[in-house]
Amino acid sequence: MTLAIFDLDNTLICGDSDHAWGQFLVDQGLVDAAQVGAANDYFLAQYQAGSLNIDEYLNFALAFLAGKSPAELAPLHRQFMTEVIEPMVLPQALELIEHHRALGHQLLIITATNRFVTAPIAKRLGIEQLIACEPELTGGRYTGKAIGTPSFAHGKVVRLKQWLSDQDASLDGAWFYSDSRNDLPLLESVDNPIAVNPDETLRDIAQTNGWAILDLRITL
Repeated sequence: MTLAIFDLDNTLICGDSDHAWGQFLVDQGLVDAAQVGAANDYFLAQYQAGSLNIDEYLNFALAFLAGKSPAELAPLHRQFMTEVIEPMVLPQALELIEHHRALGHQLLIITATNRFVTAPIAKRLGIEQLIACEPELTGGRYTGKAIGTPSFAHGKVVRLKQWLSDQDASLDGAWFYSDSRNDLPLLESVDNPIAVNPDETLRDIAQTNGWAILDLRITL
């Protein structure tokens, strides 16, 4: 089955869900506004520059979850979905997803944002298969740590190969949609790389390589 693979942040949604979650916690008064706000912006700038230390970032991003259970956090995440994520959903992205679904393609989101944040977003977008950074659970509570290979940069290729092996599938004819230079390892691994509202570096590379460039933020 042909794979249609999608990055999530700034690709299928108009914004960065990881950064938005941090800002949401600040806005709700649940974390130290100055400290968390500054770190949130710092790591986003690193990501955009292609210099993110993913392990340091995950330690920061998962800290709030530590000691809490998924059930305890569910109401907060529902509020986040309603107030923050829903306005980021792009109608053109939903149309693209449905286009691939109509072609009989297997839909998959692969994101560097952790599964706690992204699983409900993938469900909202109607995509069952998700590869994300994995927060550790012990005794039904988050530890604030990550486990496994982070699905970031080349780690996306590593995690995807593991997934393909588990599914007895291949990348033959696969599509991958992304906005970020950080996803170049995976973009270079598929037959149909698509740059979606790309950052400047990815746009230049896409133009040089003759990759398609797509704008999902246009209003028709």
